[in-house]
Amino acid sequence: MIQAKITRAVKTRAKLGRNLPRLSVFRSNRHIWAQIIDDAKGETLAAASSKELKSKESINKKETAYEVGKLLGQKAKEQKITKVVFDRGPYQFHGRIAELARGAREGGLKF
Repeated sequence: MIQAKITRAVKTRAKLGRNLPRLSVFRSNRHIWAQIIDDAKGETLAAASSKELKSKESINKKETAYEVGKLLGQKAKEQKITKVVFDRGPYQFHGRIAELARGAREGGLKF
Protein backbone atom coordinates (compact mmCIF):
# COMPACT_ATOMS: atom_id res chain seq x y z
CA MET A 1 0.00 0.00 0.00
CA ILE A 2 2.68 2.49 1.01
CA GLN A 3 4.90 1.42 -1.90
CA ALA A 4 2.03 1.97 -4.34
CA LYS A 5 1.54 5.49 -2.95
CA ILE A 6 5.23 6.28 -3.37
CA THR A 7 5.22 4.90 -6.92
CA ARG A 8 2.21 7.05 -7.88
CA ALA A 9 3.86 10.14 -6.40
CA VAL A 10 7.12 9.49 -8.26
CA LYS A 11 5.28 8.96 -11.56
CA THR A 12 3.31 12.18 -11.07
CA ARG A 13 6.44 14.14 -10.21
CA ALA A 14 8.32 12.74 -13.22
CA LYS A 15 5.74 14.25 -15.58
CA LEU A 16 6.24 17.76 -14.16
CA GLY A 17 8.68 20.23 -15.64
CA ARG A 18 11.68 21.40 -13.67
CA ASN A 19 11.71 25.04 -14.80
CA LEU A 20 8.85 26.33 -12.58
CA PRO A 21 8.27 26.16 -8.83
CA ARG A 22 6.22 23.17 -7.72
CA LEU A 23 3.02 23.42 -5.66
CA SER A 24 3.10 20.29 -3.53
CA VAL A 25 0.09 19.04 -1.55
CA PHE A 26 -0.18 16.75 1.46
CA ARG A 27 -3.42 15.81 3.13
CA SER A 28 -4.27 13.84 6.22
CA ASN A 29 -7.64 12.91 7.62
CA ARG A 30 -7.83 16.18 9.55
CA HIS A 31 -5.60 18.76 7.88
CA ILE A 32 -4.20 19.77 4.51
CA TRP A 33 -0.84 21.37 3.75
CA ALA A 34 0.43 23.02 0.58
CA GLN A 35 3.79 24.51 -0.23
CA ILE A 36 5.55 26.04 -3.20
CA ILE A 37 9.00 24.51 -3.64
CA ASP A 38 11.90 25.62 -5.81
CA ASP A 39 13.55 22.30 -6.69
CA ALA A 40 16.61 23.94 -8.25
CA LYS A 41 17.54 25.62 -4.94
CA GLY A 42 15.90 23.00 -2.74
CA GLU A 43 13.93 25.49 -0.65
CA THR A 44 10.33 26.23 0.22
CA LEU A 45 9.17 29.60 -1.11
CA ALA A 46 5.68 29.74 0.45
CA ALA A 47 3.57 27.43 2.57
CA ALA A 48 0.06 27.28 4.01
CA SER A 49 -1.91 24.79 6.05
CA SER A 50 -5.31 24.30 7.58
CA LYS A 51 -3.71 24.80 11.00
CA GLU A 52 -3.08 28.47 10.14
CA LEU A 53 -6.72 29.26 9.45
CA LYS A 54 -8.51 31.27 12.09
CA SER A 55 -12.09 30.23 11.33
CA LYS A 56 -11.91 26.51 11.99
CA GLU A 57 -15.45 26.18 13.29
CA SER A 58 -18.28 24.82 11.19
CA ILE A 59 -16.53 24.54 7.84
CA ASN A 60 -16.07 21.22 6.12
CA LYS A 61 -12.86 19.77 4.70
CA LYS A 62 -13.46 20.98 1.14
CA GLU A 63 -14.06 24.56 2.25
CA THR A 64 -10.95 24.36 4.42
CA ALA A 65 -8.89 23.15 1.45
CA TYR A 66 -10.27 26.02 -0.66
CA GLU A 67 -9.28 28.54 2.02
CA VAL A 68 -5.77 27.04 2.28
CA GLY A 69 -5.36 27.36 -1.49
CA LYS A 70 -6.50 30.97 -1.38
CA LEU A 71 -4.09 31.72 1.49
CA LEU A 72 -1.22 30.10 -0.40
CA GLY A 73 -2.08 32.15 -3.50
CA GLN A 74 -1.91 35.35 -1.45
CA LYS A 75 1.44 34.38 0.08
CA ALA A 76 2.81 33.55 -3.37
CA LYS A 77 1.57 36.86 -4.75
CA GLU A 78 3.47 38.69 -1.99
CA GLN A 79 6.65 36.96 -3.17
CA LYS A 80 5.80 37.69 -6.84
CA ILE A 81 5.26 34.04 -7.77
CA THR A 82 2.55 33.70 -10.41
CA LYS A 83 3.22 30.46 -12.31
CA VAL A 84 3.71 27.04 -10.74
CA VAL A 85 3.26 23.39 -11.65
CA PHE A 86 0.75 21.46 -9.56
CA ASP A 87 2.14 18.36 -7.85
CA ARG A 88 -0.82 16.39 -6.55
CA GLY A 89 1.45 13.60 -5.33
CA PRO A 90 -0.32 10.24 -4.93
CA TYR A 91 -3.76 11.85 -4.64
CA GLN A 92 -6.40 12.06 -7.36
CA PHE A 93 -7.33 15.51 -8.63
CA HIS A 94 -10.65 15.22 -6.88
CA GLY A 95 -12.38 16.52 -3.77
CA ARG A 96 -10.10 18.41 -1.40
CA ILE A 97 -7.18 18.47 -3.83
CA ALA A 98 -9.34 20.04 -6.56
CA GLU A 99 -10.73 22.58 -4.09
CA LEU A 100 -7.23 23.56 -2.99
CA ALA A 101 -6.28 24.06 -6.64
CA ARG A 102 -9.38 26.18 -7.25
CA GLY A 103 -8.55 28.35 -4.24
CA ALA A 104 -4.93 28.75 -5.38
CA ARG A 105 -6.11 29.82 -8.84
CA GLU A 106 -8.45 32.38 -7.32
CA GLY A 107 -5.61 33.51 -5.08
CA GLY A 108 -3.57 34.44 -8.16
CA LEU A 109 -1.58 31.36 -9.15
CA LYS A 110 -1.54 29.97 -12.68
CA PHE A 111 -0.89 26.32 -13.47
